Amino acid sequence: MASETSPPPMAWRYCGNQVRLWREQAGVSREQLADEAGYGCETVRSMELGRRRPTIRLLQVADQMCGAGGKLTAAEAFLKPERFPSYSQDFMRYEAEAIAVGWYETQFVPGLLQTEEYVRALLASHWPPLGGETMEERVTGRLERQALLAEQTKSFSFVVEEGVLRRKWGTTEARVRQLRHLLEIGAQRNVTIQIMPTSGRFHPGLQGPFVLLETPDHDHLAYEEGQVAGVLHADPAKVSIFMRRHDMIARLALSPEGSERLIVELAEVP
Repeated sequence: MASETSPPPMAWRYCGNQVRLWREQAGVSREQLADEAGYGCETVRSMELGRRRPTIRLLQVADQMCGAGGKLTAAEAFLKPERFPSYSQDFMRYEAEAIAVGWYETQFVPGLLQTEEYVRALLASHWPPLGGETMEERVTGRLERQALLAEQTKSFSFVVEEGVLRRKWGTTEARVRQLRHLLEIGAQRNVTIQIMPTSGRFHPGLQGPFVLLETPDHDHLAYEEGQVAGVLHADPAKVSIFMRRHDMIARLALSPEGSERLIVELAEVP
């Protein structure tokens, strides 16, 4: 079912409406379609209204009963779960094109730096729980994004709160693999990773995480994300504030060398 905090995807609504239109044109009742497909009438109604994702089974049965000639089953390719939440998709497009990324994170390892084990543990904590198919699409999407780090002409700067690295999740071995992955990625010449020590003083980053992007045209954007929404800022005055905050945060964080030593220390579990 669609989340209560966001409208159903347009693809659900469009495909469901097409099923209804073909059904009514063919003189097939909703009850007849439901019986043939093996669903309850209310379930089919929810699919036709787009509140529930139309299943492949429903599309196949409706296509045959209504004589759609494959026009309904062709919708299958458009009904796969989205790899990213709808509110973050604009950010993902700009991230893919950006020539520079500056990321400050307070709660978890930045997505571009996560191991698959970390991704799965993080997504498993999602509420409401993600369906199995959606989970796999999200895992695949996040891991595929990491190919950006291999583009040596792009620069990446990460500042991560120390508490993120000390959080207990999964097994000790999985946590160590995540820490060693940070060391491996941080050794790339186009990547800088800094840790903000918990012993440090208050700083502007405590107001929340954010990401800075520089486009190929040298425009600057800032992205911040909350529980159920994300905002991509393009207004120069607002973006300037984020840029100055990032500069202050980076100055207060450990140096890349000091950050590496801390990560090594945390990875050396007895």
